[in-house]
Order: sequence, then C-alpha cells, then structure tokens
Amino acid sequence: MSCELEGIHEECGVFGVWGHPDASRITYFGLHALQHRGQEGAGIVANNGGSLKGYRDLGLVTQVFSDEKQFERLKGSNAIGHVRYATSGSGSLDNIQPFIFRFKDGDTALCHNGNLTNCPSLKAALEKEGAIFRSNSDTEVLMHLIRRSSKPTFIEKLKETLNLVHGGFAYLLMTENAMIGALDPNGFRPLSLGRMQNGAYVLASETCALDVVNAEFVRDIEPGELIIIDDDGYKIEKYAENTQKAICSMEFIYFARPDSDIYGVNVHATRKRAGARLAKEHPVEADIVIAVPNSSLSAASGYSEASGLPNEMGLVKNQYVARTFIQPTQELREQGVKMKLSAVRSVVKGKRVVVIDDSIVRGTTSRRIVKQLREAGAAEVHMRIASPPLKYPCYYGIDISRTSELIASRMSVEEIRDFIGADTLGYLSIEGLVETIGLNADAPYGGLCVAYFNGDYPTSLGDYEREFLETVSEEDRRRIPAFAQKHSNYKGNEFAQFLKQCNCENGCSEDCKCDEDCCDVGCCG
Repeated sequence: MSCELEGIHEECGVFGVWGHPDASRITYFGLHALQHRGQEGAGIVANNGGSLKGYRDLGLVTQVFSDEKQFERLKGSNAIGHVRYATSGSGSLDNIQPFIFRFKDGDTALCHNGNLTNCPSLKAALEKEGAIFRSNSDTEVLMHLIRRSSKPTFIEKLKETLNLVHGGFAYLLMTENAMIGALDPNGFRPLSLGRMQNGAYVLASETCALDVVNAEFVRDIEPGELIIIDDDGYKIEKYAENTQKAICSMEFIYFARPDSDIYGVNVHATRKRAGARLAKEHPVEADIVIAVPNSSLSAASGYSEASGLPNEMGLVKNQYVARTFIQPTQELREQGVKMKLSAVRSVVKGKRVVVIDDSIVRGTTSRRIVKQLREAGAAEVHMRIASPPLKYPCYYGIDISRTSELIASRMSVEEIRDFIGADTLGYLSIEGLVETIGLNADAPYGGLCVAYFNGDYPTSLGDYEREFLETVSEEDRRRIPAFAQKHSNYKGNEFAQFLKQCNCENGCSEDCKCDEDCCDVGCCG
C-alpha cells in the first residue's frame, strides 16, 4: 500500500478451515497472509468436537500468537479467525473478533468483514428490547437478531436475519457442527472457497490466503449466497433473490494483495492494465517512470511499458517502519511519510519524472513526495494516479467516513495539482477503471462499486444517509438517491430522501419510468 493511502483502511479479513487436524495453526497462516487487511488485532476460535475455545488480542498476528501454548489450547479440526482494523475510538480488546456466544442450546462464534449501513437503528431497537452489547462493533447485531428469530432452524434464522441487515458484509460463523459463510447481496467484500489436499475446506477474504495453506481454489462466494461446510462437505444456498454484483473497486486498486484473484481477475494484472491505460489517457514527455511503493509497482510497470519510458526505482520504502504507524494528527502523518519514503537522488536528479500512485486522499502526502523529489534534484514531477479522484465516502467497510477528508471533493484537478506542487496531474477515468478491471458482470459498471468516485451508491446509505446528504451539493442531493432507485435490485432499500421528495404522479414506485420535472430528486426516467 502506498503512503498516501495509509490513512484509509479495509475493516478486516476473515479466514476459516473445516476438517484439518491442526486447524488453528492453518488459520494462523491464513491470517498472516491477510495481515494487510487489518493490523489492530487478531483472533482465532477453534472447534474441538463441538467445544469452542478462542484467543484474541491487540497487535499483529505474529504478536498475538507468539506463544506455542496458545495453539495447544486451541485444539480441534475446525477454526475461524479474524484480523481487524479499528476505526477511531474503537481499538480495544472488546472489539477484536471472533466473538464467542454461549447459549444453553449451543455455542456459536462469529466474525465479520464490512460495515452495516443500518446498524445504529438496529442496535437501538435491540437495546430497547433489552439486548446488551459488549462491543461497539456492528458484528454483534447479527447474533442478537438470530436469537430473536422465530424460525425453527439455525440456518433459517440466519437467512431471515441476513435479509434484515444492510450494507457490505462477509460473515464467518462457527457452530458446534458447521462452518458457515455469507456474503451480502452486492458482494462488496470478497470471499473465496478452497480445498486442501486432505479434503479440508477453507474460506478466506482473499485467494492469497488459500495459496499460503496450499488450498486449491474452488469458487468465489457470490452475492446473496450462504455456504454451509460440515463433515459431509459443503453446500451453497441463496438467502436473497434480489442480488446484484457491486464488488468494491478499491479491492483491485489497492486493498487486495497483488497475488490475489477476485472473481477470476488477478489484482496485479488489473493494476498493470490500469497503468497502461493511464499512459494513454495522460501521456507526458518525460525521462523515467517511478512508483510510490508498494502497491503502485504494478501500475508503474504498465505505464512504463505503454509509454516506452524506463521504469526506475526513484522512491524507496523503509520496510521496517510498521504499517501500524498511522498517526492521528496531520503533523505526525507528514513526519511518517519522511520515515517511510526516501527519494533516490542518483536516479531522479536532473530527470523529468512520472510518479505513479494509487490515489490522492488528503493530498498532503502527495505534496510531501513531490517536495522530496524536487529536493533530490528532479527537473519535473508529473503525478499520475491509477484511479479516479476520490470524492465520496465509503459506507460498506472502508474507513472513508467524511467527505471533508477527501481533497477531490472540494478541489478541481488543477487545484489539486497546484496544492501538491506537481508540474502536471492526471487521474485514470472511471471508464478506464471499469475496462481495465474487466469483470464484465451484468450490472452497473460491470459489477463494480465506484461510489467513492462518482457517488453512485448501489444501495441506500441507511442510518448514514441524512448526515452524508448534508455534506454534498444540491445537485448531488437530487442525483445520488436516484441511482440506487433506478439501478439497484434491492426492494425496500431506497434512500429515504428519495421516497420523501418525489412528487411525480406515480410516486416513484419501482415501475415509475416517467421523465417529469415534477420529481424533486430527479429520480424518474
């Protein structure tokens, strides 16, 4: 991940295995491969003949599980694990997963990757009914809802509950006799199934974790699917019919490891194609191409090949500065950039340099990089960004919660260029992003969520809606709710403002196709 993106985080990663005699150690290796998805804490729950035991703590996977005695306690042939990134104010042991819930009719462990857009209202309603929460994570909500379901079996209770929670989620559950995975109806977060040589099945947030434990890829879990794994094998069931693929495009841009495949598309290959497309969209006369390490290396390679410019190592990352060096103040963040990156003077001195990076978030890191390169003697610095401008927050499981954090939400490309001090600045277009990833699903943007770039959220934002809409322009307040209504397969998950402000004759029902000016939110057509 580049330094510019150190301030944006994936919520977490999940891993589970069923049917291996050393399940907790296998899970340890899987979590280690997913460490980039969360560095605040880690946990493992093992199932030994129906008895669930767990251990979790703050720290990296190697720090949390540094004692061999921990694995001796976590015996069993089945296990699930979790790595977490905690948002501000929630980095406590209470929020580290998996959680274990002990009931008179059996124990269940649960972990979660993503974010529920209706969690605050669900939680408030549950608390009114007497529910007690031991964490401020939205993961617990699912279990409280399951226990309140009147359905006869656990799977039926789970299916009903999954239709009550909205947003982005990949759940892993461990019961006494099964491991269960579930993906939201849009598939915002990836989840893959693999099979080990001894027949054990593995579920993981990324295929790189399957590779680490020598598991052969079987299939991706699709939106709205439930996978149940037990001693008899696995079976797939649907819990939602109105599904529509909208995988988070940021997984391809910078969150996923380059050796992972998402829905059959290799992450490194997409980044390299993005770099090549960027060279065509924003060519410039220059001498060398350099990457902001590490996740921009693939894009820089593509830009270099397409432009014919040599790809050089003009920036070096200090690999011994921990990725947990994420500081709360801007001054400390800028100091962190200097600790992490150094310009190679002998490479860039006197050269016209094209710098490839994943994105520009706040802009201060990019400005520092440009300054470092100029201080090292670069004649010109041309910034090229292998994604579109980040303008809107994410509510599906990535820590971009405020529009004000994003420089592109308040500045034009030219103003950003002036702010960071580059000679030129160019971003990959949304069309270029969609084409270079190439999912080609039968869904808007080929099955990608690109809301962070243009505000086209595939679902309503639930409890976040009012606060978000207050931060955007009047035009966006009309346009953004309309996209979910017109293009989403969800039923009853429209923006509340959309439903309130529509004045057209048909009331903007799902069949409304009119194109009248009477509609205050621009929802029709």
